Parts: sequence; C-alpha cells; structure tokens
Amino acid sequence: MPGQPPAPGRHTGAGRAPGHSPAPTPSPAGRGAAGSTFGLLLRESGETLIDQIVRSVAARIDDRLLRGGARMPSIRAFAASYSVSAFTVVAAYDKLVATGYLESRRGAGFFVRERPAMALNAADSGAATAPLRAAQSGFDAKPIDVVWLVRNMFRQMPQQQMPGSGVLPPEWLDGAAIANALRAVSRQNPNLLLSYGVPQGFLPLRQQLQHKLAELEIAAAPEQIVTTAGVTQALDMVAREYTRPGDTIFVDDPAWFLMFGSFAALGAKVIGIPRLADGPDIARLGELAALHKPKLYIINSVLHNPSSTSLSAAKAFQVLRLSEEHDFLIVEDDIYCDLHPGSAVQPATRLAALDQLQRVIYLGGFSKTMAANLRVGYIATSVERAERLGDRKMLSTLTTSDIGERVVYKVLSEGSYRKHADRMRGRLDAIRAKTLRQMERVGLKVDASPPAGMFVWVDAGCDTNALTERAMAHNLLLAPGSLFSPKQLPSTRMRLNVAAMQEPAIWRFLEKELLK
Repeated sequence: MPGQPPAPGRHTGAGRAPGHSPAPTPSPAGRGAAGSTFGLLLRESGETLIDQIVRSVAARIDDRLLRGGARMPSIRAFAASYSVSAFTVVAAYDKLVATGYLESRRGAGFFVRERPAMALNAADSGAATAPLRAAQSGFDAKPIDVVWLVRNMFRQMPQQQMPGSGVLPPEWLDGAAIANALRAVSRQNPNLLLSYGVPQGFLPLRQQLQHKLAELEIAAAPEQIVTTAGVTQALDMVAREYTRPGDTIFVDDPAWFLMFGSFAALGAKVIGIPRLADGPDIARLGELAALHKPKLYIINSVLHNPSSTSLSAAKAFQVLRLSEEHDFLIVEDDIYCDLHPGSAVQPATRLAALDQLQRVIYLGGFSKTMAANLRVGYIATSVERAERLGDRKMLSTLTTSDIGERVVYKVLSEGSYRKHADRMRGRLDAIRAKTLRQMERVGLKVDASPPAGMFVWVDAGCDTNALTERAMAHNLLLAPGSLFSPKQLPSTRMRLNVAAMQEPAIWRFLEKELLK
C-alpha cells in the first residue's frame, strides 16, 4: 500500500553488485511501518552514506510514498538491513528531524512528521496550466508532471541512478578546462568582473560564435547574436517577445517537456506536431497551421529530444515553405549541435543554414557539452530581431553572467573544445550499440536505433507513469513518455539516456518489471 510499505529486513547477499551494499529483502515491521526499500547505498558515489539515506527518505516523503505518522524502522533494524553502522542511521535520522521530515518520540522511535499539503505548481489551482498535469493512468498513484521530474532531477541524486536524465555524466565533461578558464578569468582586471556585462552579451564570445556558426553554414554577425542564460531563457525570451495570451505555439510531439509549462504560463495554446523519423508530419503541420495560424514553431532539427533523430533536407524545405505560407517564425533549438557527428553518419539539415535567419531564430548553448552550471546559451537571428530580443533581455534581467561568458569564450578560443566534443561523441558511440541490445533483452522496444546522440525513445509495453513510480521506490529516475507530449496522456514510451545506463541496478529493475 503506497505510503506504508513494510520495513526492510535482513539481507541475503544475493545479487550483490560490486561497490554496493547488499539489496535488502523487505520484511514486515509492524502495523504502519514506513520502511520499504530506500534504494541501494552506493559506497563509491562520492556522497556520504548519511546523506544518501537522508536524500532517499526525504524523496519518498516528498512524493507521499511515506505518509505522515508512519513509523520508521528502528535504528538497529535499518543498520542491519543496509549493512551500515548504527551511528550512520542515528546521524541520518537526526538530520531528517532537523529538516522537518521526521519527529522523534521518546521511547517509541522515529515517525514521519505530518506535513501540510502544498500545491506543487500552478496546475493545482487553475485550468490555464492544466496541460502540465499528466492524466491518471488507472493506477492508484500520484500523478506525474513536469515539475515532478525536474524537481527530482535537481535533488542531486547520483547520476548513475538517473537513466531518464538529460545530461552526460560529469566525468565525461572537461572539468579541467573549465577550471583553467576560471583561473584565467580571475586573473583579469578585477574591475571587469565587478561590473555589469553588455546586455547583448560579451562581445569576444559573440565574435567567437560567429566563427562557430559559419562552420554550420549559418552567417551571423556579432550584432545578430544575443547571449542568454541557457536555451531555457532563450525560448522564454522569444515566446514573450513574439506571442501574446491566446496565441498558438507549435512544438514537436514528442518534444522537450519543460517548454510546455513555460508557454502555457504565458497564456499560449501549445499544440503538438507529430514527429516522424525524418522530421515533422508535414501533412499534419500544414493542416494545423491553416487552422490555428501559429506564431512560432519550436523544433529540434538535429538530434531531436527525445528520439535523437534529425531533420531531412526534403522535410526542411517543406517546413520553410509552410512557415512562409502561414506566416509563422521557426525557432530552431540546436542545443545538441556538438554531439552530432556530421551528415556522413546521420543526414541532418539545419533550417537556419537554408534560411539564413530570415524566418528562423536559431538557439544554441553549452550546458550539455561544457558545463550546465555555466548557463551560457545564445540566440542568432536577424539584426532587427536581435535588437528587440536584446532589449527584452535588458528589461527583464539587465545582463547575463559576464563571468560565465568569459569562461566559455576562453574554452572555445583556446581550441581544445573541438577535441573534447570528439571524445564525447566517441564515448557515446562506444556504448550505444551494446546498450541498445541490452535494452531489447530486458523487454524494451527500440523502433529505430539512432546512430548518434545520447537519447533513445523506447516502448516499454506498459504505462511508463506507473513504471516511473515503481522506479522511484528504488531511487531510480525515469522519464515517462507522457511528459514529452503537450497532451500529457499516459504512454508506453519513455526516454532513456544511453550514457546514464551503466548502473547494474537499472538493468535489474527493468528486467524484473518488464519480463515478469
């Protein structure tokens, strides 16, 4: 029963993975006990055992898998079940008490503290953002929505336990290059680091981006480029500038889920265009454009999220034709640009290269390949639109982080970034085929094996909302298919990140759930 699972019993040691504590076998611990499996404790994760216990218990309480008033396992029972010391459990329980998750009752033990019900997002209080909330799947479980997934992504769960995440493992990124660039920037004139930057962005970075875009056959002078705090801010700025409440925005279906809620909050009507292996369903795009007269169409041309497919040249010309016919702007999100190996491996056409920024607003960034924490992205568009977007940025945030932009410029200008991107693509290539075969062995269906990128859009053959709920009970974060559609209907699909599928516990969970 959700919220009152049995307490963990003593382990048997079976199925033990190297570097992990034994997986506990749950056993009853009395009426109302709150002690189901809290997930494996990873001895080599870089996170202390105390913090792992705190994070896991807190997550289950936040997700209402542990109800207020439920009794926690005794210190001795918890320590025995997870092969940790009683001191570790006491320290973890004390932290949970201090942060309001548990309460200690003298002579009785530790209990989940009753917490006031709080709305997770605006979807709980208004119809305007109703598309954010996934439809119930028939299971007696908490609905899954975009905020739920993003909140869990930012809980600092170990990366190896997040197969639904959208980032590469930290060890794949070039932390040394970032550190060296930070040191170099810190040695510059201190006055440069203490003042506002330029609203349109650090000029040397924009000049460097001009060269980068030229390699993609996109001509953009520095005055056509505006820096942003990642592609997320870029999408928000463009939507705010070019739409008004009641306007329609087209997105791919499936597509990156975070923008659905952002656009709905602006009062826009978000409509999905079916995404096929080589791009959008052109017939459907034409029908819906004639009916709804959209202001914007947001599209991943290269390494589409979540399928890692790319746009064909034929589809690209047809999209541009419909854009002109129905007078809508195309917003091309190319955040995965540097993970694409080139058209020799996977044919791909960028709309901005064909259109040269006439009807296309091109977005890029470095959060996926350099460092998410830098939050440096950019917009490339016509001079007139760049001026308007630069003014909007100035009125909303004044400037973006000049320090972060200087760091990105330093990394790009020194020439090592190209080799770093090659290494990342090589690592993905080295594990992709093996990971796809393993997915099929545990019961996942892969329609079209992508030859590039980090994502695979798989069919689990069951409601992935319910599967995600069960995965969270094992401290594994999945990304169910319902989140990737504006309709948010239950789906058998889910997005998996091949770079985040190396943890044996993930495969054990999927095999148990899908082959039973």
